Amino acid sequence: MTAPIRIVGLSGSLRSGSYNAQLLRAAVALAPDGVTITTGTIRGIPLYDGDVETAEGIPPLVAALKDEIAAADGLLLVTPEYNNSIPGVFKNAIDWLTRPADDIARVFGAKPVGLIGASPGGFGTILSQNAWLPVLRTLGTEPYFGGRVMISRAHKAFGEGGDTLADPAMEAMLKGYIEGFAQFVRATAGPSA
Repeated sequence: MTAPIRIVGLSGSLRSGSYNAQLLRAAVALAPDGVTITTGTIRGIPLYDGDVETAEGIPPLVAALKDEIAAADGLLLVTPEYNNSIPGVFKNAIDWLTRPADDIARVFGAKPVGLIGASPGGFGTILSQNAWLPVLRTLGTEPYFGGRVMISRAHKAFGEGGDTLADPAMEAMLKGYIEGFAQFVRATAGPSA
């Protein structure tokens, strides 16, 4: 019997009704048997300030999220695209999660990372997802390249209640991505997972 796969999912938007929070909830609902996606949050993480880190240490919210990610088998980043790139609030959260620098390997080292996103624009989140790649490489993660989910025109993409995709083809694409990412996580984690 194989061990269950545990994935932490993070939406890169603070707005509770954001398209990316909706996409994350849809991904949670479509996770295959034996795979649990836990919804983490970046809400409440302050702006990174080295003086604050020196004087007060790592904020408790950041420390808890670091431990949650470190204990997970994989990480799913659900990224908006702001001005053709990474949202500042999401990058700020990741920057805090890398402090202190000697803890990066524990939290991110060889961690399988999936990257999906939704945007009201016509090109989805292709530029944001591409902008994340150098960051993920720097952190020593194992990005999943077995597919892409870049929901465009997100304001029309979700069904009533906002936790499902309205288009069955988009839902099938997300389901296939989550299944493929879970297989990648299992393969990357080795025989114990």
